[in-house]
Amino acid sequence: MSSQVLKNYLPARRVQKLFLKILGHLKISENTFLIILAVLIGILGGLGNYFFRKTIELIHWLIFEQTFELFDISLDHWSLQRILVMFLPAIGGLLVIPLWVLFKKDLRGGFSAFLVKVNLKGAKLPLRPLFTKGLGSAITLGTGGSAGQEGPIAVIGGTIGSQFGKLFKMSGNRLKVLVACGAAAGVAATFNAPIAGVFFATEIVLLSSFELASFTSIVISSGMATVVSRALLGNVSEVVTPTFFLHSFWELALYVLLGFVIGGLAAGFIDVNSRIKNMITALKVPQLSKPVLGGLSVGVIGIFLPQVFGNGYEFISAVLHGGHSWYLLLVLVAAKMVATSITLGSGLPGGMFAPCLFLGAVAGGAFGHILELVFPGAGLSGGAYALVGMGAFLAAATHSPMTAIFLLFETTDSYEVIIPIMLTCVIGTTFARKLKKDSLETAELSQIGIDLEAGKERNIMKSLAVGDVMLTRVESIPESMTLGEFARFIQKTHHTNFPLVNEKGELTGIISVQDFLGVVFEKELMDLVVVKELATTEVVTVHAEEDLDTAMRRIGYRNIEQLPVVDRETHRKLYGIISRRDMISAYNRALMSRTLGEEDD
Repeated sequence: MSSQVLKNYLPARRVQKLFLKILGHLKISENTFLIILAVLIGILGGLGNYFFRKTIELIHWLIFEQTFELFDISLDHWSLQRILVMFLPAIGGLLVIPLWVLFKKDLRGGFSAFLVKVNLKGAKLPLRPLFTKGLGSAITLGTGGSAGQEGPIAVIGGTIGSQFGKLFKMSGNRLKVLVACGAAAGVAATFNAPIAGVFFATEIVLLSSFELASFTSIVISSGMATVVSRALLGNVSEVVTPTFFLHSFWELALYVLLGFVIGGLAAGFIDVNSRIKNMITALKVPQLSKPVLGGLSVGVIGIFLPQVFGNGYEFISAVLHGGHSWYLLLVLVAAKMVATSITLGSGLPGGMFAPCLFLGAVAGGAFGHILELVFPGAGLSGGAYALVGMGAFLAAATHSPMTAIFLLFETTDSYEVIIPIMLTCVIGTTFARKLKKDSLETAELSQIGIDLEAGKERNIMKSLAVGDVMLTRVESIPESMTLGEFARFIQKTHHTNFPLVNEKGELTGIISVQDFLGVVFEKELMDLVVVKELATTEVVTVHAEEDLDTAMRRIGYRNIEQLPVVDRETHRKLYGIISRRDMISAYNRALMSRTLGEEDD
């Protein structure tokens, strides 16, 4: 153990002992203490949301409103001065550069990196990103970057929860619960929707794996954050929704159709986002110039379509009330996808939640307005389809239908919306999963071989290549060796499995000592029968480029201990051999290395 780790460990150990002593003296159970922490995390999460929103408003006032007033710019009509708006998101890119220079590690990865730390790295979140990433996201949103505030506020709340857990030396599962409490608090406070906050934490942050005790803590934290938010900001939501009406049951068929439309668009957005991020990553320009260039690109789009700036909640509210034409809304679907992908792909911090709501609202609004033209006497409302589309797109893009369903229910306070949103969310999510396996947040992780749902163990195995673990010195035997020669051979080795090769050195089978034991007492066969007669000729093999998870799965349900490693072209050229024991040893070494790395962080 290094001196630095020892310095961190000893005070933490004293705190843990003191904590246990106090609990014993007051006769407070661990679950009760977890609930007390959930209350504190909820209160701090609500306060964090308040200060984060005020920081965004301050930056927006300094950059946007003061520039508009100074140069007499109006977005309601065209003028030469309107061209200046293209530089405002670029100013955000300039302001973020110092953060990238000084705190690169804090800003890297976005919400997907947060999910990796929570689910695969013990949920031990450092404190500093609470301020650095929070400030960077506020700069992005305040200067017009196309992003959302829910991802960053979830990270802020989750970091608060992690700090409490680390202070009291909570176990891994308890620490994850406290992080989820903070994430729920942040989202609940943002939308004034405590139930949606609970499902956001359980469905997205904890990947739908939770116990009743953890669920109780998350509910309490989410509720407390909502109380704090209502006390400071009033009993209002970020999005103002109209009253929802379902005119007839046949209209449900149109919502089913909307589900397929939204599911297809969500899958398209996931693909567009990945492609644009990869293109920006491949650009041969200085890394620190990318946020400026990204902001400038978004600014150019904003000259013609200023609706793409920021989180877009005011515009969403207008669309929900039936405003704007179907063709403008269709153009905004493409424009918002591109603007959001450029913003986040260029290194400007922010979240995906609000852009998904925006895209769902404009796509659903366009769908509804087109239906109004096709069925003019049916009394259909474009705003109603925008409302349902908003939730459905969020569900389909993030693979979190329950979060979206309860978010819409809480913001509309209408039971009539339940059946349409349930149908559209489930169909949209299912169709999006069919077209695209990964969600917005996991697509980037899949590209680097991380599967959050697989868990920590499988991801470690996925990160290790067979070629790095296999033994290259293989005790192979010729397929023409007699049983007598084989009996004398195995007396000189400690191995129990042997690949068979032909005259060309190609793999033709594998034989084990167990196969030989059945004829060991048949003396008359020793010099008459060759080992190939007893060997297994249909050999299970693996390639050097494949990972240990794949190799372990191939031997998992078979009674074999070793796999020959062969080439990809002929599947017969023998490169080495890998055993179950070798794989377990490699996993243990990697686990120890990563655990020590997490402690150092």
